[in-house]
Amino acid sequence: METLRISALTQGTGAASGMPQTGDAAMDAVRGFAEALSRAESQSEVALTSGTDPHDLVAAIAESRLAVDTIVSLRDKTVEAYQEILRMPI
Repeated sequence: METLRISALTQGTGAASGMPQTGDAAMDAVRGFAEALSRAESQSEVALTSGTDPHDLVAAIAESRLAVDTIVSLRDKTVEAYQEILRMPI
């Protein structure tokens, strides 16, 4: 079974190949998010195959959790702002 890899976002392959390579802050945040998840993913693979320092694995997982929490919070704020705009009278 083939799984979708987060590293595709940082490599510019697959569905993410159309992402602009400018200095846009939002795109930089998405790339940083993808890189954090990619690091956690690779640390998990190393831990499962050859064994690694458990502290490195826990740190990578904590970093990815923080990245996910941040992205979810940004998404929620964006949806909230959009809903507020929809409620404005014309």
